Amino acid sequence: DKLLAPLPQGVCVAAASARTLRAAVDMVVAVVRPGRAALAGLLRAEDCVVLETDRAEEGMGASLAVAAQYLQGLPGTPAAVLVALADMPWIRRASLESVLDALRDAPMAAPAYQGQRGHPVGFRAELLPQLAALSGDEGARRLLKQPGLQWVPTEDPGVLRDVDTPADLDEGG
Repeated sequence: DKLLAPLPQGVCVAAASARTLRAAVDMVVAVVRPGRAALAGLLRAEDCVVLETDRAEEGMGASLAVAAQYLQGLPGTPAAVLVALADMPWIRRASLESVLDALRDAPMAAPAYQGQRGHPVGFRAELLPQLAALSGDEGARRLLKQPGLQWVPTEDPGVLRDVDTPADLDEGG
């Protein structure tokens, strides 16, 4: 399981990603498939809210919908959300904060490294109903094609780097 694989500093991929997020936001909500007890336990130990759902099998859109529905049900909806991927442990905290800052002026924001849009993508709370209605594996791509996406230039290559193979675990990338 790539999310439980150790990085050179000894922390696993999912924990490193969660720690960076926790440093930048008030709450991290993780959506996982049932039967992923080790991953769910690790994320809870990192102070994440873990939502286990069969809908995660449907793809990224369904997972986003589950998280958005959870957030809509809270007493006090967050002003904005970051949609981040657990297999991207190299993103710097400053990149997360830059995306959040950009949401003051735009309904959606994403980091851009060398002209390529990266992760995480930020959405203001007004878009939670649209996120809650997502399904399938497309994620939020349709939303991102609407007007209002602000690209946030960054010098952080981590916004593009994910872990897919054992070679990706090396910090040098």
